Amino acid sequence: MEKNFAKLHSDVCFKKANGKVIWQPRIDCWIADKMFEHGELPGIYKGMSKVDIYKELGCSARIYEYNNCFYPVYDETLKHKYEWKGNVFYESMETPIGTVTHELEKVDSSWAQRTKKWWVCDEEDLKIYTYIEQHTNWAFSQEHFDRTKAEWGDLGAPCVFIPRVSIQRLYIDLMGVEEGVYALYDYPETVEAYFEALRECHFRLIDVINESPIDIINFGDNVHSGTLSPQLFEKYVLPEYKMRCERLHRAGKFISAHFDGDNAGLMQYYQETGLDAIEAITPKPQGDVELSEVKEYLGDMFLMDGIPAVYFDKEFSEETLVACVHQILDLFAPNLILGISDEISSTGDIERIRLVGKIVDEYNENVERTVAER
Repeated sequence: MEKNFAKLHSDVCFKKANGKVIWQPRIDCWIADKMFEHGELPGIYKGMSKVDIYKELGCSARIYEYNNCFYPVYDETLKHKYEWKGNVFYESMETPIGTVTHELEKVDSSWAQRTKKWWVCDEEDLKIYTYIEQHTNWAFSQEHFDRTKAEWGDLGAPCVFIPRVSIQRLYIDLMGVEEGVYALYDYPETVEAYFEALRECHFRLIDVINESPIDIINFGDNVHSGTLSPQLFEKYVLPEYKMRCERLHRAGKFISAHFDGDNAGLMQYYQETGLDAIEAITPKPQGDVELSEVKEYLGDMFLMDGIPAVYFDKEFSEETLVACVHQILDLFAPNLILGISDEISSTGDIERIRLVGKIVDEYNENVERTVAER
């Protein structure tokens, strides 16, 4: 079995793996929820770090901990302030044309926070945020890169997800879905001026990425056809993806985007995007698409993930999980970075990760044997 997962990860992405695939589940939710509820991890995992758990499970990690290699640099006209007051996190950005604020509050059920006040509540706030995007540059931290590489070693190749595009930025980061939709129709010129400023800001980020040693790039957009109609996707997301991909591909990057909601209404656009892969497509019974449909619309694009997270819960048999893994291998290999769509939950059986790993190891051994016999 290939032990250098960083090399295997890169080789799979750039089609140098001679037909092998990689098993790369994400386990953050399982770890965080167990730690929050019990203060420690169960069984043999007690006291282990996330790196230790991946080594124990014998599988690769998708190391988005490299994200902080890239950080915003605000010019002298912007003042960023933040503080905790009790259970509420207050954040503000002061500009010459006004100030916008954001509030998050702790919840009782996890370490997550929920939005108490959005950054953008009206048209004037969006104009201020347009100014912020126009006056934001980006930089790369070699120190963070080196520290992350030293911590994670060969468990996976360096990869990052970059900020959300256009309407997804509006929905998830700035306004919420409902107010974001109203904004699109109530003051479209202001919205589109913001999207233009955001695009140029992200192009500056991409210029920094293209000079970096990180070659596996994800658009962390959380695309969901329940909130993004085909018309909105065509107008506001598809052109952005094409422009981003053109710039990143010139530097030889491998590019995916995170589609973790319903997909049925948007699959027809997969191959138009310019992406190499789609991450986190969730098939039935958890999502709204069949694996065979996904293959039809992806064509020769890569699938990243593909196993419904619910198959790691004991409500579903191990036989169901095994059958799903074999179906994914049959349909998508070698253009496959196998993972869980989206993560194993806190109710999942983490030992099933070993079961999938065994199947993938056997698959790769057969591929190696076939190549050697040629």
